[in-house]
Amino acid sequence: MPILLSSTLRGIADLSTSDLDWLHQLIADWQVIADLSVSDLVLWARTATNRFVAVAHCRPSTGSTVHLEDVIGRRMPAAREAMAVEAFESAQILMSTAPAWTGTTAVREEYVPVVRDGRAVAIMTRETSVGLIRGGRIVDKPLEDLADALCTMIAGGDFPIRGAGTVMRHGTPRVADGVLHLDEEGFVRFATPNARSCFHRLGIEVDAGDCQLAEAVTSIIPERTPVDETMAVVLMGRQAWLTEVEVGGVYLALRSIPLRCDGRRAGAVMLVRDVTEIRRREQVLLNKDATIREIHHRVKNNLQTVSALLRMQGRRATNDETREALAEAERRVATIATVHEALSHNVDEKVDFDEVFASILRGAALVATATGAVTTRLEGAFGTVDADTAQALATVLAELVTNAVEHGLGDRDGTVTVRALRDGQSLEVHVIDDGVGVAPGTIMSGLGTRIVQTLVRGELRGTIDWLPIEGGHGSDVVVRARLSEA
Repeated sequence: MPILLSSTLRGIADLSTSDLDWLHQLIADWQVIADLSVSDLVLWARTATNRFVAVAHCRPSTGSTVHLEDVIGRRMPAAREAMAVEAFESAQILMSTAPAWTGTTAVREEYVPVVRDGRAVAIMTRETSVGLIRGGRIVDKPLEDLADALCTMIAGGDFPIRGAGTVMRHGTPRVADGVLHLDEEGFVRFATPNARSCFHRLGIEVDAGDCQLAEAVTSIIPERTPVDETMAVVLMGRQAWLTEVEVGGVYLALRSIPLRCDGRRAGAVMLVRDVTEIRRREQVLLNKDATIREIHHRVKNNLQTVSALLRMQGRRATNDETREALAEAERRVATIATVHEALSHNVDEKVDFDEVFASILRGAALVATATGAVTTRLEGAFGTVDADTAQALATVLAELVTNAVEHGLGDRDGTVTVRALRDGQSLEVHVIDDGVGVAPGTIMSGLGTRIVQTLVRGELRGTIDWLPIEGGHGSDVVVRARLSEA
């Protein structure tokens, strides 16, 4: 469905912002009219020279269209403009006296003034193929009557309905799903076969004339069942809103469109749709998401337990080498646990790595510091990364920061800077310290180095280089990685 923008009408019609908003609301909700009457709807804006230009077009989803081509931007044929001008100036609905022949079918044209605050701001034409059968089905007269009532409301400035809910959720009912016509007291005057089937699954027979919808629905809802607070007014047809009813595992989505005639209530159009399968699938996804979060939470707890056991074992170690090895293992496990903690708070297996690494950076520097005062600094942004990348990247950077503190700075005061440069799926990270530096040609062969090289070349699909800083004051470890596509 086209969306009207101010630029679309600039130079075409002298419309205020409020007028444009009114037209936006109309085209957001006029699909109902097109489907009820199986008609094409075209919105025409008036130019300064009293010509009309098509600015929006809606085709019916319940039958075939009159216009196979796009009509937006076209001027109204001169033969039709006299009636359009009359409808615009009189603010009255006019019907063409004879069907227009398009070359393949006869079309009945109806000119509906779009009225806001007592004056017409545009013209809507309702163009309908003439004949009993349109779109391969027999036309339902009660549905056309409802479309006529809504067109009358447009000409009276009562439609679109002010304050109506326009945010449509997945499963919002449409005309093809089921339609009911309610009178002023909420009794069913007419129901399509689809609508009757929907309520039959709920356990209600919506026979025309003797069924008050609100009473029938509320009577089958079990006691102490939480219900939508707007359900009563929607079922009575007094509020233009959406609600949902659930009884025995059957979900019905309901949408009410109140009707007005001569300034008073005239019943309502009720759209209904069985959304049981949609809600069931949503629940399955919610359960799956909850399970994934719970798994990450349990993994995090288990890793923290392992970390605590390593810490206890390290305290009981009798030599410094064993104690240091256990301390490094504990730190690595804690780093992985931090990533799982972040993953346990979302469902898309992605994390904001800047938040995760901020705590890892502080922890790695604090654990590795012996006597000197170490300052850590994070520059740039990593952005969002997937779970596998987060695990590998966290482990690599924790190892590099720890190495920079332990071997680069030693017992001296200094600064470790981590600089992230992200460009799409390419990531370049610099771990810079102002310590003793690394001599050119030095072969890095420790366990931590082997872990880092394996993860960078495997999981991160990148490279790593140890570079001395000019002047011999510190080192710069450069990691280049290719992140997975979103």
